[in-house]
Amino acid sequence: MIGAPATMDTYTEARLSQAGRPRAAAGQQPDACEVSVVIPCLNEAESLAPCVQVAQAAIAKLGIEGEVIVADNGSTDGSVELAQSLGARVAHVRARGYGSALQGGFAAARGKYILMGDADGSYDFGHLGRFVERLDAGAQLVMGNRFAGGIAPGAMPPLHRYFGNPGLSWIGRLFFRAPVGDFYCGLRAFRRDVLPTLNLQSPGMELGVEMVAKAALYGLRVSEVPTTLSPDLRSRPPHLRTWRDGWRTLRFFLLYSPRWLFFYPGLILILLGLVLSIAVLPGPLNVIGARLDVHTLLYAGAAIVVGFQGVVFSVLARVYAESEGFLPESSMVDHARRSLSLELGLGVGGVLLLAGVVLSVITFVRWDQSSFRHLDYAGTMRVAIPAAVALMLGVQTILSSFFLSLLGIKHNPPAEG
Repeated sequence: MIGAPATMDTYTEARLSQAGRPRAAAGQQPDACEVSVVIPCLNEAESLAPCVQVAQAAIAKLGIEGEVIVADNGSTDGSVELAQSLGARVAHVRARGYGSALQGGFAAARGKYILMGDADGSYDFGHLGRFVERLDAGAQLVMGNRFAGGIAPGAMPPLHRYFGNPGLSWIGRLFFRAPVGDFYCGLRAFRRDVLPTLNLQSPGMELGVEMVAKAALYGLRVSEVPTTLSPDLRSRPPHLRTWRDGWRTLRFFLLYSPRWLFFYPGLILILLGLVLSIAVLPGPLNVIGARLDVHTLLYAGAAIVVGFQGVVFSVLARVYAESEGFLPESSMVDHARRSLSLELGLGVGGVLLLAGVVLSVITFVRWDQSSFRHLDYAGTMRVAIPAAVALMLGVQTILSSFFLSLLGIKHNPPAEG
């Protein structure tokens, strides 16, 4: 594999000095070990052996107690028998999917630390010491960075290397403020005791990005070390599908970030709608030769309504996500829930409804003055459009207030008799 160190690094030498007196983490089971290397597997007989052997050699070099676990997802090509013949433990995982296989391997792991990596031969398990060193120093999740360590020719398609991976990693850093340059790197290590906090759910390839996003959201100590990527050893095409898996990653980012999915777009629409409304409400406005009139006011009103709905959705989505436990509690959201009571929402909604009714009455009176026939449409619409917007916002505020209160109801299971 590329980038493998020719000589033993200082950290490995230090760990070797402890060989013969391997450590066990405090509070662990008597049969616990220092590190578990988890390798998900689905018909990987072509490439599995080097992965297991390199991982075992890395554990031996460090002079620590460790194990290699092959999390098998239903292989039929002899992968299970091969892993067992090499001395690896096999965890049989019935639930299909990359994420499900990894979670099955995590559940079977006995190590204080868990290193995960693919079975295709592209990752260098010999870099185990780099990850263990950072974990020993206090990190809770250590990511590999292939761009920092080296990508061999042909190991990563150009579209992934120069656009997909950097682009999605940039979005991940923007959305979650995660200090990670390579969100997709499959070689990573973490402390086993953070698994309850992460509460990983994804059955597919999204589990990798879920791990990084949640680590950032929950404030875990995240570090990064350089690693390498080699062409995989298999003769068949990889499981990865560029556009499908790229969309799945983006979808995950959006669903786990209500701010970017709902709040920021909604806020932008509200501000844009207000600016345009204020500009054209008194009368037509000429901008670079274009005449902005009531048609612009109509679309500005629609932007305000849609934007308001987006902001409301962001609050409702965040409250729901926190109550279900897949996003951490936020002090700002908790304060908002206490401040925005049902009664306050009903009051604000009532004021908006009243304003809409008053403006509607004014519009009706103007219509009456023309004997319900000839209307100054431009003048009338400057009152009718704000009236409709106020009515819609009022109804949305009232209904959303009830829904937010509904989300605040805690379900308590009946006590057993």
